[in-house]
Amino acid sequence: MATLIRPLRIALFSTSKTLLPHLQQLNPISVSSPNKIDLNPPSSHTTITTIRNYITEMRNSAVHDYILRHLRNEMQYEFDRFPLKQPVDEFKSFKIDDRPGEQWITMKRKFANSEEIKLEVTMFDGSVPSPQASDVTKNNDILHLTFIVDISKGDCESLEIMCSGWPDSLEIKKLFIRRSDKMPAQVYDGPDFNELDDELQESLYEFLEERGVDDEMAAFLHQYMKNKERNEYIRWMGTVKSYIEEK
Repeated sequence: MATLIRPLRIALFSTSKTLLPHLQQLNPISVSSPNKIDLNPPSSHTTITTIRNYITEMRNSAVHDYILRHLRNEMQYEFDRFPLKQPVDEFKSFKIDDRPGEQWITMKRKFANSEEIKLEVTMFDGSVPSPQASDVTKNNDILHLTFIVDISKGDCESLEIMCSGWPDSLEIKKLFIRRSDKMPAQVYDGPDFNELDDELQESLYEFLEERGVDDEMAAFLHQYMKNKERNEYIRWMGTVKSYIEEK
Protein backbone atom coordinates (compact mmCIF):
# COMPACT_ATOMS: atom_id res chain seq x y z
CA MET A 1 0.00 0.00 0.00
CA ALA A 2 2.94 2.36 0.46
CA THR A 3 3.32 2.47 -3.32
CA LEU A 4 -0.23 3.84 -3.56
CA ILE A 5 0.47 6.88 -1.39
CA ARG A 6 4.05 8.02 -2.07
CA PRO A 7 3.37 9.61 -5.51
CA LEU A 8 0.22 11.29 -4.24
CA ARG A 9 1.83 14.73 -3.91
CA ILE A 10 2.88 14.59 -7.56
CA ALA A 11 -0.67 13.73 -8.59
CA LEU A 12 -2.10 16.62 -6.57
CA PHE A 13 0.49 19.07 -7.87
CA SER A 14 -0.21 18.17 -11.49
CA THR A 15 -3.94 18.50 -10.83
CA SER A 16 -3.46 22.08 -9.67
CA LYS A 17 -2.22 23.03 -13.17
CA THR A 18 -5.71 22.36 -14.51
CA LEU A 19 -7.41 24.74 -12.08
CA LEU A 20 -6.70 28.03 -13.85
CA PRO A 21 -9.34 27.79 -16.61
CA HIS A 22 -11.99 26.89 -14.06
CA LEU A 23 -10.95 29.66 -11.70
CA GLN A 24 -11.10 32.13 -14.58
CA GLN A 25 -14.75 31.20 -15.00
CA LEU A 26 -15.40 31.56 -11.29
CA ASN A 27 -13.67 34.94 -10.88
CA PRO A 28 -12.61 36.56 -14.17
CA ILE A 29 -11.53 39.82 -12.52
CA SER A 30 -8.95 38.41 -10.10
CA VAL A 31 -7.68 35.63 -12.34
CA SER A 32 -7.81 36.53 -16.03
CA SER A 33 -8.59 40.22 -16.44
CA PRO A 34 -6.94 42.35 -13.77
CA ASN A 35 -7.36 45.55 -15.84
CA LYS A 36 -11.11 45.20 -16.39
CA ILE A 37 -13.49 46.54 -13.80
CA ASP A 38 -16.75 44.85 -12.94
CA LEU A 39 -19.27 47.34 -11.60
CA ASN A 40 -20.91 44.62 -9.52
CA PRO A 41 -18.13 42.29 -8.43
CA PRO A 42 -18.93 39.42 -6.06
CA SER A 43 -17.92 39.86 -2.46
CA SER A 44 -14.40 38.78 -1.67
CA HIS A 45 -15.65 36.36 1.00
CA THR A 46 -18.01 34.61 -1.43
CA THR A 47 -15.33 34.36 -4.12
CA ILE A 48 -12.68 32.95 -1.76
CA THR A 49 -15.13 30.43 -0.32
CA THR A 50 -16.17 29.29 -3.80
CA ILE A 51 -12.57 28.89 -4.93
CA ARG A 52 -11.59 27.00 -1.78
CA ASN A 53 -14.54 24.63 -2.14
CA TYR A 54 -13.65 23.98 -5.76
CA ILE A 55 -9.99 23.25 -4.95
CA THR A 56 -11.04 20.90 -2.13
CA GLU A 57 -13.38 19.01 -4.47
CA MET A 58 -10.64 18.70 -7.09
CA ARG A 59 -8.13 17.40 -4.57
CA ASN A 60 -10.60 14.91 -3.12
CA SER A 61 -11.44 13.66 -6.60
CA ALA A 62 -7.74 13.28 -7.45
CA VAL A 63 -7.05 11.25 -4.30
CA HIS A 64 -10.15 9.12 -4.88
CA ASP A 65 -9.27 8.31 -8.50
CA TYR A 66 -5.61 7.75 -7.73
CA ILE A 67 -6.26 5.18 -4.99
CA LEU A 68 -8.86 3.31 -7.05
CA ARG A 69 -6.58 3.17 -10.09
CA HIS A 70 -3.68 1.72 -8.12
CA LEU A 71 -5.88 -0.76 -6.26
CA ARG A 72 -7.16 -2.07 -9.61
CA ASN A 73 -3.63 -2.26 -10.99
CA GLU A 74 -2.35 -4.14 -7.94
CA MET A 75 -5.25 -6.60 -8.03
CA GLN A 76 -4.72 -7.25 -11.73
CA TYR A 77 -1.01 -7.77 -11.11
CA GLU A 78 -1.77 -10.42 -8.49
CA PHE A 79 -4.25 -12.16 -10.81
CA ASP A 80 -1.74 -12.17 -13.67
CA ARG A 81 1.17 -13.32 -11.53
CA PHE A 82 -0.52 -16.37 -10.04
CA PRO A 83 -3.82 -17.86 -11.24
CA LEU A 84 -6.39 -18.22 -8.48
CA LYS A 85 -6.39 -21.62 -6.77
CA GLN A 86 -9.50 -22.95 -5.12
CA PRO A 87 -8.51 -24.02 -1.56
CA VAL A 88 -8.82 -27.73 -0.90
CA ASP A 89 -11.16 -28.82 1.90
CA GLU A 90 -9.43 -32.04 2.94
CA PHE A 91 -5.92 -33.42 3.50
CA LYS A 92 -4.94 -36.84 4.86
CA SER A 93 -8.38 -37.48 6.43
CA PHE A 94 -8.41 -33.98 7.97
CA LYS A 95 -11.39 -31.78 7.13
CA ILE A 96 -10.33 -28.14 6.66
CA ASP A 97 -12.38 -25.23 7.97
CA ASP A 98 -11.10 -22.02 6.40
CA ARG A 99 -13.13 -18.89 7.16
CA PRO A 100 -12.36 -16.00 4.78
CA GLY A 101 -11.02 -12.91 6.49
CA GLU A 102 -9.50 -14.79 9.43
CA GLN A 103 -5.80 -15.43 10.05
CA TRP A 104 -5.99 -19.14 10.84
CA ILE A 105 -7.62 -22.39 9.77
CA THR A 106 -8.91 -25.40 11.70
CA MET A 107 -8.41 -29.04 10.67
CA LYS A 108 -10.23 -31.97 12.28
CA ARG A 109 -10.31 -35.76 12.06
CA LYS A 110 -11.17 -38.84 14.12
CA PHE A 111 -8.57 -41.44 14.98
CA ALA A 112 -9.01 -45.02 16.22
CA ASN A 113 -12.70 -44.42 17.01
CA SER A 114 -11.81 -42.78 20.32
CA GLU A 115 -9.77 -39.65 19.57
CA GLU A 116 -10.83 -36.30 18.24
CA ILE A 117 -7.85 -34.52 16.68
CA LYS A 118 -7.95 -30.81 15.93
CA LEU A 119 -5.25 -28.58 14.42
CA GLU A 120 -5.40 -24.81 14.77
CA VAL A 121 -2.99 -23.25 12.28
CA THR A 122 -1.93 -19.61 12.00
CA MET A 123 -0.89 -17.81 8.86
CA PHE A 124 2.84 -17.08 8.58
CA ASP A 125 4.02 -15.47 11.81
CA GLY A 126 7.78 -15.17 11.29
CA SER A 127 10.79 -16.06 9.21
CA VAL A 128 14.50 -16.80 9.45
CA PRO A 129 17.24 -16.00 6.92
CA SER A 130 17.98 -18.79 4.49
CA PRO A 131 21.47 -20.29 5.00
CA GLN A 132 21.90 -20.04 1.23
CA ALA A 133 20.85 -16.38 1.05
CA SER A 134 23.24 -13.83 -0.44
CA ASP A 135 23.23 -10.10 -1.08
CA VAL A 136 21.43 -10.80 -4.37
CA THR A 137 18.67 -12.87 -2.71
CA LYS A 138 17.96 -10.89 0.44
CA ASN A 139 14.25 -11.78 0.40
CA ASN A 140 14.90 -15.52 0.29
CA ASP A 141 13.78 -16.04 3.91
CA ILE A 142 12.37 -19.28 5.30
CA LEU A 143 8.79 -18.71 6.46
CA HIS A 144 7.45 -20.05 9.74
CA LEU A 145 3.96 -20.83 10.99
CA THR A 146 2.63 -22.11 14.32
CA PHE A 147 -0.01 -24.74 14.92
CA ILE A 148 -1.45 -26.54 17.94
CA VAL A 149 -2.48 -30.19 17.85
CA ASP A 150 -5.35 -30.88 20.25
CA ILE A 151 -6.04 -34.57 20.97
CA SER A 152 -9.14 -35.34 22.99
CA LYS A 153 -10.67 -38.67 24.10
CA GLY A 154 -14.08 -37.31 24.98
CA ASP A 155 -13.40 -36.47 28.61
CA CYS A 156 -12.60 -33.08 30.15
CA GLU A 157 -8.91 -33.31 29.34
CA SER A 158 -6.95 -33.04 26.10
CA LEU A 159 -3.33 -33.28 25.10
CA GLU A 160 -2.09 -30.13 23.34
CA ILE A 161 1.13 -30.14 21.36
CA MET A 162 2.51 -26.84 20.09
CA CYS A 163 4.47 -27.15 16.86
CA SER A 164 6.52 -25.02 14.49
CA GLY A 165 5.87 -25.62 10.82
CA TRP A 166 8.75 -25.15 8.39
CA PRO A 167 8.57 -25.62 4.61
CA ASP A 168 9.71 -29.24 4.80
CA SER A 169 9.62 -30.23 8.47
CA LEU A 170 7.67 -30.17 11.71
CA GLU A 171 9.20 -29.25 15.05
CA ILE A 172 7.55 -29.93 18.40
CA LYS A 173 8.02 -27.02 20.83
CA LYS A 174 5.93 -27.95 23.88
CA LEU A 175 3.19 -30.26 25.10
CA PHE A 176 0.82 -30.13 28.05
CA ILE A 177 -2.53 -31.38 29.32
CA ARG A 178 -5.41 -28.94 28.96
CA ARG A 179 -8.52 -29.25 31.11
CA SER A 180 -11.89 -27.92 30.01
CA ASP A 181 -12.93 -27.13 33.59
CA LYS A 182 -11.47 -24.28 35.64
CA MET A 183 -7.68 -24.41 35.73
CA PRO A 184 -5.29 -22.81 38.24
CA ALA A 185 -4.01 -19.38 37.26
CA GLN A 186 -0.37 -20.55 37.46
CA VAL A 187 -0.53 -24.06 36.05
CA TYR A 188 2.67 -26.05 35.47
CA ASP A 189 2.72 -26.97 31.79
CA GLY A 190 5.91 -29.01 31.66
CA PRO A 191 9.43 -28.35 30.34
CA ASP A 192 10.38 -27.25 26.86
CA PHE A 193 10.33 -30.14 24.45
CA ASN A 194 14.07 -30.06 23.73
CA GLU A 195 14.76 -30.62 27.44
CA LEU A 196 13.14 -34.05 27.32
CA ASP A 197 15.05 -37.30 26.91
CA ASP A 198 16.01 -37.90 23.26
CA GLU A 199 14.19 -41.22 23.05
CA LEU A 200 11.04 -39.66 24.50
CA GLN A 201 11.25 -36.88 21.92
CA GLU A 202 11.52 -39.43 19.11
CA SER A 203 8.55 -41.38 20.48
CA LEU A 204 6.38 -38.23 20.52
CA TYR A 205 7.24 -37.50 16.88
CA GLU A 206 6.16 -41.05 16.04
CA PHE A 207 2.98 -40.51 18.09
CA LEU A 208 2.07 -37.51 15.92
CA GLU A 209 3.12 -39.19 12.70
CA GLU A 210 0.76 -42.09 13.40
CA ARG A 211 -2.06 -39.53 13.54
CA GLY A 212 -1.13 -37.89 10.24
CA VAL A 213 0.79 -34.92 11.68
CA ASP A 214 4.27 -35.07 10.19
CA ASP A 215 6.71 -33.34 7.84
CA GLU A 216 4.32 -33.88 4.93
CA MET A 217 1.63 -32.00 6.87
CA ALA A 218 4.04 -29.09 7.49
CA ALA A 219 4.84 -28.88 3.76
CA PHE A 220 1.11 -28.92 2.89
CA LEU A 221 0.34 -26.17 5.42
CA HIS A 222 3.01 -23.93 3.89
CA GLN A 223 1.55 -24.27 0.42
CA TYR A 224 -1.97 -23.80 1.75
CA MET A 225 -1.07 -20.65 3.70
CA LYS A 226 0.79 -19.11 0.76
CA ASN A 227 -2.40 -19.39 -1.26
CA LYS A 228 -4.55 -18.14 1.64
CA GLU A 229 -2.28 -15.15 2.28
CA ARG A 230 -2.55 -14.10 -1.36
CA ASN A 231 -6.33 -14.62 -1.44
CA GLU A 232 -6.75 -12.59 1.76
CA TYR A 233 -4.63 -9.79 0.30
CA ILE A 234 -6.77 -9.64 -2.85
CA ARG A 235 -9.95 -9.81 -0.75
CA TRP A 236 -8.68 -6.95 1.43
CA MET A 237 -7.93 -4.78 -1.60
CA GLY A 238 -11.39 -5.52 -3.00
CA THR A 239 -13.02 -4.51 0.29
CA VAL A 240 -11.09 -1.21 0.38
CA LYS A 241 -11.92 -0.54 -3.28
CA SER A 242 -15.64 -1.17 -2.73
CA TYR A 243 -15.70 1.17 0.27
CA ILE A 244 -14.01 4.02 -1.62
CA GLU A 245 -16.31 3.54 -4.62
CA GLU A 246 -19.40 4.02 -2.45
CA LYS A 247 -21.00 7.41 -2.88
